[in-house]
Amino acid sequence: MARMKTAQKDGGIWETVKTVFWALVIAGIFRTLFFQPFWIPSGSMKDTLLIGDFLFVNKMAYGYSRYSCPFALCPIPGRIMGSEPERGDVVVFRHPTRDVDFIKRVIGLPGDTVQMQGGQLILNGQPVPQTPNGVFTEPKLPQGPARSMPRCANEPVAEGGACEKPRFTEELPGGRSHDVLNILDNWPLDDTPVFTVPEGTYFFMGDNRDNSEDSRVPAIAGGLGFVPAEYLIGRADRVMFSAAGTSLLYFWTWRPDRFFHAVR
Repeated sequence: MARMKTAQKDGGIWETVKTVFWALVIAGIFRTLFFQPFWIPSGSMKDTLLIGDFLFVNKMAYGYSRYSCPFALCPIPGRIMGSEPERGDVVVFRHPTRDVDFIKRVIGLPGDTVQMQGGQLILNGQPVPQTPNGVFTEPKLPQGPARSMPRCANEPVAEGGACEKPRFTEELPGGRSHDVLNILDNWPLDDTPVFTVPEGTYFFMGDNRDNSEDSRVPAIAGGLGFVPAEYLIGRADRVMFSAAGTSLLYFWTWRPDRFFHAVR
C-alpha cells in the first residue's frame, strides 16, 4: 500500500512537471511569434505612452529575427517574413549596443534626411508642421519602480505640484499625426546636423523630445544612432493596462482611462 501511494505521488509530481513544461513551451511560442508583453519604464514617449503603461507588442508586424526570441536565441540570419515599418509607427526594438529593449517612434525611413532646427523636425528638407495642442499636465511625483521625477517646463515646481509641458500635434508626410512635448527651448538636441538614414536602418525619436535619448545621438557617442532592421521586435498598437505606482497591487494607482487605449 505504501509503495502504491509513493508511486501515485511520484506520478502526480511528474504530471505537474510535464504540465508546467508544456505551459512554458506554449507561452514561449506565443511570445516569440505573436505578442510580447512590454512595460513602459521611462517618460521618453509621453504623452503617447506613460510610465507604467503595459502593452502587448505585435510581433507579426515586421517579421522575425534573432531578437524575436528571448535572449536573442532564434537562429535566424537577418529577417524572415519581414515587412517594412511605416513612418510614425511606435516600435519596440533591441538597442544595438546596450542589449536592452527600447520603444520609440519611427521618424526616418531608409534614404530619408532628418534634422532638428530650433526644436522643429525637418524631414527631407521640409519642416514638419506642428500645431499647438494645449498643455500636458501631470503631478510632480516619483514615477514607476525607478521613482524618477518628471521634468517640467514650468519649473520650479514643488513635489506634488502641477508639472506642465507644452504639447504640439506633429503631422508627418502621409497624413499621420501624433503629439510631442516640449520642456525647454534650446535643448542640446533641438539643433542637430543633417542625418541621412542608411539603407536597411531606421531613425527613431521619442515624443517627449527633450527627455529622449534616441537616434539624434549617434551610437559612437553612446546613443542610439540608426537602428538596423534586424533589431526590430514589433509594433505597439494598444495599451492594455496602466498603473502609476510601483506595483500592480496598488489598485489606487490604476489609470482606468488608459485601459485598451490605442497607440497612435
